[in-house]
Amino acid sequence: MSRETILRAAASIFQEKGYHAASMQDIAEAVDLKKGSLYHHVSSKQEILLALLDEALGLIVERLEGAITPELSPSQKLRQAMQAYLGFLAENRSLSSVLLLEYRSLEPEYKDLHIPRRDHVERIWQGIIEEGVSAGEFRTQTPRLVSKALLGVLNWTITWYREDGPLSTEEIADHFTNLFLQGLYIHK
Repeated sequence: MSRETILRAAASIFQEKGYHAASMQDIAEAVDLKKGSLYHHVSSKQEILLALLDEALGLIVERLEGAITPELSPSQKLRQAMQAYLGFLAENRSLSSVLLLEYRSLEPEYKDLHIPRRDHVERIWQGIIEEGVSAGEFRTQTPRLVSKALLGVLNWTITWYREDGPLSTEEIADHFTNLFLQGLYIHK
């Protein structure tokens, strides 16, 4: 039994039931282990939650860094980052759901480990906005607030996006990017 298999099962269970309603017994049954045997692989439900959050954030950072190459303009970086981020959310529904909805379930000592990693992702978005302001391409006096608003819009899609819906994640990202860029552009 691999730790990865346990984490995948836990992500699905947390998405389906919610962190608090899910039990270690549920996870053990999902991977065909006895509950006691599960503890040979993980020490607690909190450890599993933190591992899932870390994995999601690591994959998001990797995806964002791959999308926002230095030669792109700030508006191109924003568009690429939004497409990459929404693509990640859609392709990793369980993991994204856990990241965006269950992080509040972390106990303080685990939350202290999670927050700097989450803040790193927010700083990537803020950096794109700040770069646009410095380049004279965007106008805002609050890049941090804009990046939080942007993340709020993107993150909420996990509650309503459907693969069989009328728009792809790329099309949704384009609509959202246009919405933000029209609000950020310096009108000449």
